Amino acid sequence: MGRDVPALVFTREDRRRYRSKMQECLEAFAQMLRESRFETERPQVGLEIELNLVDDEAEPAMCNSDALEAIADPAWATELGRFNLEINIPPRRLTAGGPDSWETEIRAALNHAEDRAKSIGAHLIMVGTLPTLRETDVGEAALSENPRYRLLNDQVFAARGEDLHIEVDGVDRLRTYADTIMPEAACTSTQFHLQVSPDEFADYWNAAQAIAGVQVALAANSPFLLGKELWHESRIPLFEQATDTRPQEIKAQGVRPRVWFGERWINSVFDLFEENLRYFPALLPLCDEQNPVETLDRGDIPDLGELTLHNGTIYRWNRPVYAVAHDKPHVRVENRVLPAGPTVADTLANGAFYYGLTRALVEEERPVWSRMSFSVAEDNLHTAARHGIEAQLYWPGVGEVTAPELVLRRLLPLAHRGLELSGMDAAWREPLLGIIEQRCVTGRNGAVWQKEMFHHIDASVHPGRHEALRRMTQQYMDYMHLNAPVHTWPVD
Repeated sequence: MGRDVPALVFTREDRRRYRSKMQECLEAFAQMLRESRFETERPQVGLEIELNLVDDEAEPAMCNSDALEAIADPAWATELGRFNLEINIPPRRLTAGGPDSWETEIRAALNHAEDRAKSIGAHLIMVGTLPTLRETDVGEAALSENPRYRLLNDQVFAARGEDLHIEVDGVDRLRTYADTIMPEAACTSTQFHLQVSPDEFADYWNAAQAIAGVQVALAANSPFLLGKELWHESRIPLFEQATDTRPQEIKAQGVRPRVWFGERWINSVFDLFEENLRYFPALLPLCDEQNPVETLDRGDIPDLGELTLHNGTIYRWNRPVYAVAHDKPHVRVENRVLPAGPTVADTLANGAFYYGLTRALVEEERPVWSRMSFSVAEDNLHTAARHGIEAQLYWPGVGEVTAPELVLRRLLPLAHRGLELSGMDAAWREPLLGIIEQRCVTGRNGAVWQKEMFHHIDASVHPGRHEALRRMTQQYMDYMHLNAPVHTWPVD
């Protein structure tokens, strides 16, 4: 939900009108699908990275507004917490510019932002959950200044009617209550966008759902949350709980959560937007003046403002996106399962694996989603989040195997094939997918390194838990800036 919204109180009439406008948007969207009005000639990919702000001691820095002013670049935006920022990398063709151009562009943007943030005593870190974050850092005072966050917070708690209960069991046990949605700000993600034709959308979304667990197992980078050692990717259970609008009684009735894997393979992008309207009440019933059906009848392209705003308050791990660019509408899959970091090199390797593997799976004669139950795909996601790269995952034709064995034996060759089909030659794809291969061979990703480094510091120096986390985070940042893939990071 990137739109700026005013601070206000919603009436019953607002909600009735919004529901009506969403239905009109859905009807207009269906008409556009029937008439094939979408951009399909030059599909692009995109990338969003959420980051944390820390001070010189690697403690959270509550200064995102000042950092944004110092960076002075429209590609950057605030996020929920005052210690968060987000960068939107401009979309591009997957194979545009040669093998180093995207990495050079991303690193230049991050280095510029780091240099500007230093001027206000802050630094940027790409990590799934900031290890030095404490419960006192995620209270109401840490909410970003933009009114949309306050409004979203108020609407979530109006729907719940009670405080959030957050509970995660790992090596340690986290039990806490929250009276704001601020714990969600501890989740910082990498989001890959993939523009596809509407006719292909269902296949790409189904493929992305099928591999979500594999992605998380390989790239887990969130083992510490609010001072506790929990899941390898603690961001997954935290996000599912920190944005939950359902009190316990509503959960027991089977009402769907707003952070949602889904419940079925789909046949059309329309299925997902229809589910949004059918299952989820509006959190922010703000109506545009535009009439989408009349806009279509004039031969123009509607923004579908109510449909897109509502979609932005439903947090699917693979989200459908409708947008208009250069007067042409398009749809894309927003892949949201991965944590931020550890490096730009790791991020682009994760992207190459995702883009290549989904392309290859879509091209298969017998799709994987026709051979795997949807519930197994969801189980894979949570198993991977809990156990990381050591997770045992199910894959059709293979059975239950460790994530590295599955990737090395079956999925990495498919990712190579998918990138080749996309026009990426071996000189580009081999270094990128080589990072994935070495992660599997070494069994080391961001979560593994963090855990090992934390216990090394704790065992060798006995500085206390928070001090060990702080020192580990400082070391993490040093290696992050070197941009060497995380599987090469030493523990010393």
